[in-house]
Amino acid sequence: MHPSVQAEKKPDHIAMIMARSGETVTYGELEARSNQGAQLFRALGLKRGDGIAMFMENNRHFMEIYWAAQRSGLYLTPISSRLTAGEVAYIVRDCGAKIFISSTEKGDVAEKVVADLPDVAACYSVNGVVPGFRSYEEAIAAQPAERIADESGGDVMLYSSGTTGRPKGVRRNLPDASIDAEVPVVALLRGLFGFNEETIYLSPAPLYHAAPIAYCGAIQRMGGTIVIMEDFDAEQALANIEKFRITHSQWVPTMFVRMLKLPEEVRGRYDLSSHIFAIHAAAPCPKKTKEDLLAWWGPIVHEYYGGSEGNGITYVSPQDWLSHKGTVGRALLGEIKVLDDEGNELPQGEAGTIYFAGGPEFTYHNDPKKTAESRNDKGWSTLGDIGYLDEDGFLYLTDRKAYMIISGGVNIYPQETEDILITHPKVADAAVIGVPNEDFGEEVKAVVQPMNMAEAGPELEQELIAFCKQNLSAIKAPRSVDFEAELPRHPTGKLYKRLLKDRYWGNKDSRIV
Repeated sequence: MHPSVQAEKKPDHIAMIMARSGETVTYGELEARSNQGAQLFRALGLKRGDGIAMFMENNRHFMEIYWAAQRSGLYLTPISSRLTAGEVAYIVRDCGAKIFISSTEKGDVAEKVVADLPDVAACYSVNGVVPGFRSYEEAIAAQPAERIADESGGDVMLYSSGTTGRPKGVRRNLPDASIDAEVPVVALLRGLFGFNEETIYLSPAPLYHAAPIAYCGAIQRMGGTIVIMEDFDAEQALANIEKFRITHSQWVPTMFVRMLKLPEEVRGRYDLSSHIFAIHAAAPCPKKTKEDLLAWWGPIVHEYYGGSEGNGITYVSPQDWLSHKGTVGRALLGEIKVLDDEGNELPQGEAGTIYFAGGPEFTYHNDPKKTAESRNDKGWSTLGDIGYLDEDGFLYLTDRKAYMIISGGVNIYPQETEDILITHPKVADAAVIGVPNEDFGEEVKAVVQPMNMAEAGPELEQELIAFCKQNLSAIKAPRSVDFEAELPRHPTGKLYKRLLKDRYWGNKDSRIV
């Protein structure tokens, strides 16, 4: 149950393929390079419990570094390749990374980060050298390919935004078992989806997300082959299923939308007969989209709900979804509790805050307040989502976390954007909300109270959007700006965002498109 075991059994078996370039990595090569990476980390003084941060696009080095950290007992923090230098620097500092690794493709941003990392011992880049960085390939080439003497299991520490708008790391205790011990999530995936050494898995999403990196790791533990798309393209995804004889895959709903919108002749052009499991999560899937996908692909579409925190998981098979349309499934990990605002359990059919009881423990790194707020007095934990249970125990989501926007499966927290907008000299007040978008589920909209209402109009709208893009990654910038003479605030300062959102969503029982 580890690439090292697979390397002994079948060193020439393909562990990884980059879909566009065709570059391959065998299990023997993965073992050697991850050993060299682990040797490098030890040579630099890193010990169990230390952390490294990685800021790069999908490339073959990603999983090699992942396994080097995993066998060294380190926390690996993969950072979104879409963030700005300031956003990257904040995460690297906050996670306490001793090593920062990037790539020449992200060099323009990475170069700006280096000067803002006083506590990082060394910076490395792959596929060439970025100013201020050393070559990672050259560094590991100087290391032996033997296993380090003190191997122990590591983990990823992913970042999800907090109530202040600043991202917060989700930290779990490191495993005490040996690096090749059975991992509970791997056993779960094998049982649900039939993952094994014959699996050929398509990963169309960025590896810095929780599910892609976890699933790719699980497949490689079992000796299968992962096919990584450098970037998602709807038709190319279908072509990859045919070309590589893909058996399993994982998606976010916006990918389904794009594939379904391809012309009929394009969708029918590719042989998808090898494809037996399509898994999706990250954002609720519109009912019509899932119905159309099931009609096209057949009953192979499986769904689960959970967060990076790992405090609970639900699952629904295609058969159960068809008889409970709109559900995200029944509990697989943890027991679902739906509570009202006073903490009382609600009966079936009544919506409230979703908690998981008996799930794994987690903390938000450097944020004990947020950690405490995620629990109730019984120790049950919540992601802040709203939903209800039906009589069969199936969970339905009816709203998001308080203000979070999910656009194309990516979580966006409006506070960061609001904090930038309010610094613009022409802005008196600002609110950022998610509004319906057919392709992405939601898109970012700003509602601005200008200093001078006479300036409201298209010119100021474009100026504010550009201002946000200068200070934040583009996905967090509003796609449109509306203007109001006064935003709906309580005298205490509380902003009634629901009053704003209802104008765009209408009187619906669900906020899910």
